[in-house]
Amino acid sequence: MQEREYDIVIIGSGAGGGAAAKELAPLCADGVKIAVLEMGAKLKEEEYTGREVEMSRRLYIDSGGTLTKDRAMTLAYGRAYGGSTVVYTGTSLTMPEEVVERWNVPGLEYEDLHRRSVKYLEENNVHLLPEDELNDNNRLFLKGCTKLGYHVEQFPINTKGCLSSSLCNLGCPNQAKQGTHRVQLPQAEAEGVEVITNCRVTRIEDRVCETVVTDPGFGEPSPWAPGEYRVKAKVVVVCAGGAVNSAALLLRSGFGERLPNLGRYITLHPALILVGEHDRPITNFYGHPKSYYCDEFWKSDAFLLETCMYFPFVTAKNLIGFGAEHSELMRAFPRLQMILVLALDPAIADNRVTVDSAGEPVVDYTLTEGVLDTLHASMLASTRVFFAAGAKRVHAPAATNFFIDAADAGRIDELIPRSNVLPGKISITSAHLMGGCRMGRDPGDSVTDGWGRVHGTPWLYVADSSLFPQCSEINPYVTVMGLADRVAEGIRTNAGELLA
Repeated sequence: MQEREYDIVIIGSGAGGGAAAKELAPLCADGVKIAVLEMGAKLKEEEYTGREVEMSRRLYIDSGGTLTKDRAMTLAYGRAYGGSTVVYTGTSLTMPEEVVERWNVPGLEYEDLHRRSVKYLEENNVHLLPEDELNDNNRLFLKGCTKLGYHVEQFPINTKGCLSSSLCNLGCPNQAKQGTHRVQLPQAEAEGVEVITNCRVTRIEDRVCETVVTDPGFGEPSPWAPGEYRVKAKVVVVCAGGAVNSAALLLRSGFGERLPNLGRYITLHPALILVGEHDRPITNFYGHPKSYYCDEFWKSDAFLLETCMYFPFVTAKNLIGFGAEHSELMRAFPRLQMILVLALDPAIADNRVTVDSAGEPVVDYTLTEGVLDTLHASMLASTRVFFAAGAKRVHAPAATNFFIDAADAGRIDELIPRSNVLPGKISITSAHLMGGCRMGRDPGDSVTDGWGRVHGTPWLYVADSSLFPQCSEINPYVTVMGLADRVAEGIRTNAGELLA
């Protein structure tokens, strides 16, 4: 086993790890050695092919199909230089003040988090698309919501030089999406931070990270040869592997024995992908896929509606049934309007990340009756939006028939019964994984303090979405970066003490 030594080791290179690396990079000028250990590969530019199955295998854990313990949900989260920012659509919202207040984390103030978040909006070129660049899928969503009187907002997105490939979720082939792989990581490396790809951390013990470097057969070679390494952090370890992987790593490392909330209170924004068929082709599979969201039901029914575009494999698996009707709808793919539903789920202690006998993460998550009520209400609302936008028929996962025709638009409540909204009967997914290392007051209610420092372990920090004590109620990307910015400041503030 080979040995390596640094002052600061950051595990993960996504929104949290990339932001923390960039903010800590100026310390390199003073001789501080910093490494980022990333389990995924750094793809070569020509390897961003846009082929759905190929890119899913390269950029997602389990090809984007990780199952919860009860197999009722699939979870998608990235594995790459840049983490999930490589496969994220780039929608960039700052946290509402009332959500931060509900979190009630000592020392975490809305004004501070908002200021830090705005900094990343500027760094990552977040802006609104001009109207003439919106595709039909987004225009139809706006049309339907407006006709029904639903409140709609446009998503700010983090692109530069977008060529409208619509391949955001498969890794932009045109270098347009400004994730950490395009902005923060290159800046950190320019200042002296080392990024080690294909490097999975299996355990942390007394500032030593046990790691395994592999060759996946694609991407740029890792700076280190394949093999096992012990990487010592003389000062600080920062866990930023995402909600599932950070919690699982700390559990494997024995921290759960004194941190009873480790892995607990995860939230997922359970999601549905719904489709409505129009009688003409619509521009869905080019143009930016996500331009609008509807928060009409945010407070009343705890869900958001968003525009989306998914490619054939993901779309097919989210339809219910099989055979002739399924095939008929998939052949209509060029005419499909799509809506993504996000349910705003509660933080429950028994919804958690655990590890199996081999140390691999297991997501133990139960869809509560309240969340199922939310998913039902969201299906009704989405179906109404489709028909208001002019769809001739809609496929709703809990409907009594595979198709609901426009002539039956007045019978939606009858045709989509709540009794059909059951785990395992409808296809539910999530890409917003939060919690597991929640911030709070002390070990009795949390894993870290408001600055991401693990209770009782001054050399260990967390800087990713696992810090969220409850769900974000919005797309969490910018909030993760804002929190990571705080973590980096805390480390810099304590640098003298830690380096002594």
